[in-house]
Amino acid sequence: MKRARLIYNPSAGREEVRKRIPDILNVLEEAGYETSCHATKGEGDATLAARKAVESRFDLVIAAGGDGTVYEVINGIAEQRYRPALGIIPAGTTNDFARAIGLPRSIMKAVGVIAKGTPSPIDIGKINNKYFINIAGGGMLTTLTYEVPSKVKTMLGQLAYYIKGIEKLPFLSPMHVRFEVNGRVIDEEIMLFLIANSNSVGGFEKLAPNAKLNDGLFDCIILKKTSLPEFIRIATMALKGDHFKHPNIIYFQAKQLKATSTERVDLNLDGELGSSLPCTFTALPRHIQLIR
Repeated sequence: MKRARLIYNPSAGREEVRKRIPDILNVLEEAGYETSCHATKGEGDATLAARKAVESRFDLVIAAGGDGTVYEVINGIAEQRYRPALGIIPAGTTNDFARAIGLPRSIMKAVGVIAKGTPSPIDIGKINNKYFINIAGGGMLTTLTYEVPSKVKTMLGQLAYYIKGIEKLPFLSPMHVRFEVNGRVIDEEIMLFLIANSNSVGGFEKLAPNAKLNDGLFDCIILKKTSLPEFIRIATMALKGDHFKHPNIIYFQAKQLKATSTERVDLNLDGELGSSLPCTFTALPRHIQLIR
């Protein structure tokens, strides 16, 4: 019998995962998985649990929670020579990556996908000594996901991010960033930049419409310095995927790029506070086996 390790955030999804543990285990057992559980206890704990699962040679590691839980599990698996297959049960606020790969929002339906699905290779990204599966970004709005308190996210869901975003809009200021990519240099005052591995970013499902999870490329979006009214206009265009038409948007694909700045620019990795510039983003082709 194959072995699975379920790593779950007990507070995610209004604690729905925790309540459904017996049902989840039953479905996985019927699918041929001897499954054990680990409830995360705080920041970084899912990464440690995933590393232990690798050391114990589990066949499958399941991340149950939001994008932050998936991010931590990826960081426990990605650097290892032996990497178990990855399953995801979305139970967070935005579940960007789960949305990008078409996972059902229902917890038990997602478990059904894991039970019946097959592993397929996908790319992930590396930045310095950290990894991300969905999105890396820099700029003031990219800090929203870790500025919204977890209790507010639990109560309000994705609306919490929009409220925080509206609150911050009047205070947005540009920053000077230099990008070296594909033999060219982009040296601009910008509002934000996004390095996408999938099409779904921050609830915007058409922000990177050309992104594919197994092409070995990042889809990179840079928003140049712009006024507040134009910023709002571009955000509205992004809902339809029309933002590439705006002259203040720079878009390209790349396997690797280097970003530097004379200012402090913190990075958001899959919704979590990552590191800061300078850094090099590198795509790792087909690095993880994802069940979907």
